[in-house]
Amino acid sequence: MPYVIADDGARIFYKDWGSSGTPVILSHGWPLNADAWDAAARFLAEHGHRVIAHDRRGHGRSSQTWNGNEMDTYADDLARLIEHLDLTDITLVGHATGGGEIVRYLGRHGSSRVARLVLVSAVPPLMLRTDDNPEGLPIDVFDGIRAGEASDRSQLYLDLADGPFFGNNRNNDVSQGVRDAFWLQSMASGHRGAYECIAAFSATDFRPDLAMVDVPTLVIHGSDDQIVPFEVGGKRSAAAIAGAALTVYEDGAHGLPDTERDRLHADLLAFIDS
Repeated sequence: MPYVIADDGARIFYKDWGSSGTPVILSHGWPLNADAWDAAARFLAEHGHRVIAHDRRGHGRSSQTWNGNEMDTYADDLARLIEHLDLTDITLVGHATGGGEIVRYLGRHGSSRVARLVLVSAVPPLMLRTDDNPEGLPIDVFDGIRAGEASDRSQLYLDLADGPFFGNNRNNDVSQGVRDAFWLQSMASGHRGAYECIAAFSATDFRPDLAMVDVPTLVIHGSDDQIVPFEVGGKRSAAAIAGAALTVYEDGAHGLPDTERDRLHADLLAFIDS
């Protein structure tokens, strides 16, 4: 399996599918791995693009490092992958936590290799409620996720899959197979990495990074996202990025790569090829 070696020696697994066409990097959400993007990766590769999807450190087949489970290191790992493959004219696509990773990459490494940015149900600008971020969610929400991760992570992932992640508690018809795949990918994450990533996706302030985005950007968010509420995430990110286009999926849940698969694929391809 292909790996790239990060600055601290961590092994970052990645998939590299498709032709030599315009490259697309797909960054996954917590606590999943690159497999979460398989359907989109296949679709985009079949439409002439080179598609790369990696397992974030602490997730999937990448190293379960004790340290480095935070956004700066995630972004630097992504930079190492991009440099290793010598990619240019990239479209960066990030779902949920992956949206934070790609925005932090631009903030730390600039856009010289990047052509476009797509945020899907993404965590920026800042999920946590603070004095200067009153629109955020109270820390009790994230402390509850941490408690579940610490005490019975397997049940936490089952509860997320059966409820708010895909909107099954809103009568969305998401198959048992899709929910089982979420659980399986989640259990493949490292316990410490998954625990520390909760702070990374909830308490990282991406507002300075969003202000530095200087490439065409598409923000896609579901209006009924129960994990990253639209008012907390997509709406404010689109407003913070100059010229960003915003597409709202009415009644859409958080797990759009599965719940709105065909529509999302079409929207991604149209934007990448525009």
